[in-house]
This record gives sequence, C-alpha cells and structure tokens, in this order.
Amino acid sequence: MDKIEKQALQVTKEIVVKFIEVGRISPSNFSENFSSIYADVVAAVREQQAVLSESGNKDS
Repeated sequence: MDKIEKQALQVTKEIVVKFIEVGRISPSNFSENFSSIYADVVAAVREQQAVLSESGNKDS
C-alpha cells in the first residue's frame, strides 16, 4: 500500500466515523459504504495529483 492509499484510508475512516455518528451509516451497510467512499477518495486524490503534475510540467 503506497502513501496515498494509506492517507485515503485514514480520510475514509474519518468520514465513515462521522457518518456513523450522525446516523447516515449503520452496521448493516458499513462495508458497502466504506468501499464506495474509499474508492471516491482515492480517485479524487489521484485526479488532483495528475492535475498538479500537468500544471508543473507546463511551467517548465
């Protein structure tokens, strides 16, 4: 697991905990929601990373 995946896992955990606290996620649908949220977080981070890489290349 690379650094980005570890950070995404931590962010996902925090999001899911908040959703549990407010009653949006329950034990019965935890795994479905966790997987979905994790995939979205990883995709968002990787997309932002690609954008930053592209903008860095344009400045050169």
